[in-house]
Amino acid sequence: MSIDWQSTQAAVWRARKGYLRPISHIDRIRFDQLVGIDEQKSALVNNTERFLAGLGANNALLWGSRGTGKSSLIKALLNHYKDQGLRLIQVDRNDLIELPEIVDDLRELPLHFIVFCDDLTFESGEASYRALKSVLDGSIEAPPENVLIYATSNRRHLLPETMMENQEARLVGDDLHLGDSIEEKLALSDRFGLWLSFYPVNWQAYLEIVDSYFRDYTGDRKALHEAAKHFAMARGGTKSGRAALQFFRTFSDSN
Repeated sequence: MSIDWQSTQAAVWRARKGYLRPISHIDRIRFDQLVGIDEQKSALVNNTERFLAGLGANNALLWGSRGTGKSSLIKALLNHYKDQGLRLIQVDRNDLIELPEIVDDLRELPLHFIVFCDDLTFESGEASYRALKSVLDGSIEAPPENVLIYATSNRRHLLPETMMENQEARLVGDDLHLGDSIEEKLALSDRFGLWLSFYPVNWQAYLEIVDSYFRDYTGDRKALHEAAKHFAMARGGTKSGRAALQFFRTFSDSN
């Protein structure tokens, strides 16, 4: 299926049918809705603007706690820069074996593409991460200048590490030499030139995110905050942008 990328802003890879499906209803999240991650936002925006300008830019790994805005930040990039030629393609972890072929079809197009891999983690023995390594920086062919990989993960190094593997490390003089197993696992995350860390927020930051969703709320703000706290505590004390959005959906539907 051929895509008209002038009118299509985003697509998702459907492995079973072997094609990119255009996305017609895109999450319209904006930068101003993302509160408490200004440093990460600035770094990713700068990297993306360099990419769009044809300057040196890095593949990016956004890692850290769940619900802290990693995926939302990437989607906000598309909404902000789509008129400047940015396009987004989402590829699931299990489909990364197809990534080289997907990228081949993008290489000569006059647009800039971010391949978005959400919740990217691998278990020991998985082979699909080797396809990702190849596209990032491990092939005889140079990576395309109009494609970057932006991935999110709860793991900094994407692959699990075991105690036995860590015991393979040894000191040679003053230098620490990691074991072969650890070196193999670090080789993937090292191919991302930009690492951005996301951490859980405190109560103050959580309530600021809540307020960003309730800008037009005219009721009792103190009572709203108490309700938002109870909502988070009922979910195990999870204070995050995701919890704030879920509270907004619940509260606004019931009031």
